[in-house]
Amino acid sequence: MTEHPTSHEGRQPLAARPQEHARPRQEAPVGLPSDAPAPSGGPAVPAPAPIPPADAPPPPPAPGAVAVAVSPQQSGGATTMRREGERLRFVGAATRRIARGIDLDEIVLGLCRATVPTFSDEILVYLRDPLPVGDERPVAPFVLRLRRTDRLRLSDLEGEELTLVPDPDPTPAAELCEVRAGGALAEVLRGVRPVFGDSAAAKAALTELLGVEHPLPGGLRAVLAPLRGRRRVIGAAVFMRRAERAGFEPNDLLVAAQLATHTALGIDKAVLYGREAYIADELQRTMLPDSLPQPTGVKLASRYLPAAETARVGGDWYDAIPLPGSRVALVVGDVMGHSMTSSAIMGQLRTTAQTLAGLDLPPQEVLHHLDEQAQRLGENRMATCMYAVYDPVSHRITVANAGHPPPILLHLGGRAEVLRVPPGAPIGVGGVDFEAVELDAPAGATLLLYTDGLVESRLRDVWTGIEQLRERLAATAQLTGPDHSPPLEALCDDILDMLGPGDRDDDIALLAARFDGIAPSDVAYWFLEPEDAAPGRARRLARRALTRWGLEELTDSVELLISEVVTNAVRYAERPVTLRLLRTDVLRCEVGDDSPQLPRQRRARDTDEGGRGLFLVNRLARRWGATRLSSGKVVWFELATP
Repeated sequence: MTEHPTSHEGRQPLAARPQEHARPRQEAPVGLPSDAPAPSGGPAVPAPAPIPPADAPPPPPAPGAVAVAVSPQQSGGATTMRREGERLRFVGAATRRIARGIDLDEIVLGLCRATVPTFSDEILVYLRDPLPVGDERPVAPFVLRLRRTDRLRLSDLEGEELTLVPDPDPTPAAELCEVRAGGALAEVLRGVRPVFGDSAAAKAALTELLGVEHPLPGGLRAVLAPLRGRRRVIGAAVFMRRAERAGFEPNDLLVAAQLATHTALGIDKAVLYGREAYIADELQRTMLPDSLPQPTGVKLASRYLPAAETARVGGDWYDAIPLPGSRVALVVGDVMGHSMTSSAIMGQLRTTAQTLAGLDLPPQEVLHHLDEQAQRLGENRMATCMYAVYDPVSHRITVANAGHPPPILLHLGGRAEVLRVPPGAPIGVGGVDFEAVELDAPAGATLLLYTDGLVESRLRDVWTGIEQLRERLAATAQLTGPDHSPPLEALCDDILDMLGPGDRDDDIALLAARFDGIAPSDVAYWFLEPEDAAPGRARRLARRALTRWGLEELTDSVELLISEVVTNAVRYAERPVTLRLLRTDVLRCEVGDDSPQLPRQRRARDTDEGGRGLFLVNRLARRWGATRLSSGKVVWFELATP
């Protein structure tokens, strides 16, 4: 991104500073200050007092002063030493300012602010586009893009005095420059060393860099300094001085080389840091769900906050996994640490939890297998986890805990309670039994699962934080009244607002679930004996339920699909087949049997008498699927309601 000139954020224009005296027009400064440049955001360092040439006559002594004879050799040596001291102080201050930058823009801005107006009146910074990262081979062609320009001009104020103010008109320069192999610019960049702009090679290089349509104004002196990183040239900087100012000296080339070297190395580090931060962000993003499902009978909301902006990865995770029978598994876990390793372990445990949830294992069994998986990953792979399964039909929730902070249930009337769940041992300890408890989940209640980063910090212990969280939830619920639950998204934001400046020691995962449930009047459930008459009985029962619900328009489709699914279940079942209809925003039909073999859709041949049942289900149903259970399987399909 090119940032055009002279926006000096946080700096007061020099024209508005009464304490800085302008220098006379006929006197030009040496170009290097005796003091270090001011830091970004502070006042600019005034230009140094002009230094007379070595052969100039000494000024007359002040009245009352004692005259001391000084030889011309001693005067010239003192002037040279003073100039060198100023130059060294300037280079030290400028490199410190450049080194303060972390990202690319801060480093380039540091170079510009350190050199304008102290070392030059104007600077152009070109960087390779795109910038190569590490050992990457740069793409062809070699293109330089103007990254930033800074410039100060002299304007007449108060008669003979001059002051430095921002100039809104930069020296025209090309936005892009393609470096031709074997051209003048390529030769200068290959040489690495800064060169004066009035040399033949530099003139041709500057013409190629700035563009033939943007020649340098007459009297403008320039230094072209290549920016070379650890492995290759990554850009160029052009320092320019006006005719009113003393020209560049040979020692100024050394200053330009120092500035270019520190800037290029800083850019290299910034690019590598940016790539690492991008990888970390992508890793964390892929480890956490992009979006939460919205299963029937429950609403979900979540939040994740890293431990710090500079460490955006961690071991905290949350998940919501739909289960057969309109149930949903709610998971929150926390791997020790907030590093790339913790994030990788978290991803493995989250994948394992999703696989185990798909097998419809009880919560305590899921934690047991997660414990075994953590031990297989290596030693000291410790994590805490809370695993809960909500059934919207029975309005019950089953919870198992592995060393995690207890969940909080916010009731519809505004009462918030910390659920009494067996604490259990963390995952990875090994040889520990986990317990599960079944609790009521009334309609309108909100379950809050969280990691310890929300309630524990250097300023408070975990139980103090849990009590503060419970009180915050109760206070928020009272604002919405006893008959309404607070909106989930606003509730999550309000919870995070309770964090103070010293409360962010760890990353935070938060999962909120609002239990709506499914009313008993919207559920129809039957057992069917595995016999030839089962499909006909299933059709009659479904027809009656649809009539009761006012969904007669779906009768033909439902009867056809139920007949096909029940027929397939009866063929392999040995125990009674279950049939359940659920009326929510869609009509859902579930057929369960004790055979673990999942049905598979296949294309029937013209001569086959069967094999078209699932083809019909696939064509007529809005969605359908099959899930293996510990006691068999469930085949389900959904139809859109009128």
